[in-house]
Amino acid sequence: MTHLSTLERPELVVVDLDGTLMHDAPTFEERFVSDYSIGVLQRLHDSGIRCAVSTARPVSTGLSFVQKLPTDACSYLNGALIDFQPLQSDFDSLTNPVNVSQQHVVKVGFPSRRACEVCLQLLSEIPDLRIGIVMDDMRYTNFDVREYWTTQSFTITDFHDVPEGVADKIIIFPKAGQSALLEQLVPEDLAVNISEGVMWMLMNPMANKEQSLMTICKRFGISPRKTVSFGDDTIDIAMLQRSGIGVAVANAHTDVLHIADEVCPSNNLDGVAHWIEEHLL
Repeated sequence: MTHLSTLERPELVVVDLDGTLMHDAPTFEERFVSDYSIGVLQRLHDSGIRCAVSTARPVSTGLSFVQKLPTDACSYLNGALIDFQPLQSDFDSLTNPVNVSQQHVVKVGFPSRRACEVCLQLLSEIPDLRIGIVMDDMRYTNFDVREYWTTQSFTITDFHDVPEGVADKIIIFPKAGQSALLEQLVPEDLAVNISEGVMWMLMNPMANKEQSLMTICKRFGISPRKTVSFGDDTIDIAMLQRSGIGVAVANAHTDVLHIADEVCPSNNLDGVAHWIEEHLL
């Protein structure tokens, strides 16, 4: 375990959004970042420490929050898409497959054809599985995603008409009793991440928060040991462990609290901002 007293002044702070920096709300769309947290992060950035966001959100629901912050880099979709000019980017520049070859964008996915194969294979074993493919901020699903998100674009598919491209991830919402069999059926070429205990994400094994941290550090010429990262969910664990200091919010999953170097107050109490004010400002 690393402790603050042994860490040199960090050069990069990485913050997860949902459950960590953002306050909870009755619906996904009502979650928010407080003005207090925005102000503290701006002061941190003004002091010479870079700031990055690492989120499971896609561009459509993440960009507006990212652009309220002094963000030097943003890892969307758990690392499937990394933007090194987040304050200059817009939705089209990050989701148009023609544009995402730009130097400031790193995309880590897998062929949509392979994604369709996997979806069809899983459905052959679990016919009523709620499953879909996320690509270029469109969701190709066999269910109505408005059950979970009211603002995200989707189209219903049987996975025979999905366009060619680079998929970001496969999303799955298992029903009761399906998880055990699903775990046995996940193909070896894809990695599993589970968000908020509800949504399964099958991704390129190199698309994760730990690897995106390493990519960001390499681009900025920063040692991972000179970073502080904040998280709450199990998908944040490897990132927190790779950072010089990994800080869990008090509301974090038990497994995250167990591995964290430090624990700050909960997301709804602006714990990240309070920790930064106390230790870095």
